[in-house]
Amino acid sequence: MTVDDLLASGTAPIVAILRGVTPDAVVAIGDALVEAGIRLIEVPFNSPDPTTSIRMLQDRLGDRAAIGGGTVLDVAAVEALAATGGTIMVTPNTNPAVIARSVELGLEPMPGFVTPSEAFQAIAAGARRLKLFPAVALGPAYLKAVREVLPKHVRVWAVGGTGADNLAEWLAAGVEGIGVGGALYKPGDGAAVVGERARALVAAWQAARTA
Repeated sequence: MTVDDLLASGTAPIVAILRGVTPDAVVAIGDALVEAGIRLIEVPFNSPDPTTSIRMLQDRLGDRAAIGGGTVLDVAAVEALAATGGTIMVTPNTNPAVIARSVELGLEPMPGFVTPSEAFQAIAAGARRLKLFPAVALGPAYLKAVREVLPKHVRVWAVGGTGADNLAEWLAAGVEGIGVGGALYKPGDGAAVVGERARALVAAWQAARTA
């Protein structure tokens, strides 16, 4: 499943970032997220055995969710991610070689950027979606200013300090969506807890849409 497909179907534009998740817990958490309405799921590569977790999520939920890897720092990690069957490639930085290789392998890159220069490097390498990171340190006003110079087809996601309490602000600033890490999942959290937080996030998104 791709990001485009999911967003076109009305899925909440929220990426669940499961940093630190383990393979023995990941499927139950993935099920809880999808049941709650979050169908974009990222396992960062600095988690224990990330490729196994991504493959398990893809096997279980790949027909209903877009699964991917985050904190992808080099081309070798891109290739390992592609081998899992995942579809999203997320980075904390702007590395043109990593972005270009992900495009070659059919992944959707969502590279991190702070400056306009980094944003345009990512776009030149093939990115259609960018991740403003760390978003909380920059704020919605910064995003609005940067979006003025970006091509209209390029979408921006806010990640870092984002959650149910500020989702509406970011949407008003023009993001396509947000990524949520610690406010949604911390290592050791059970599926029931994650599902409850996910429902609160989806409710916040629904409220922001109708405000």
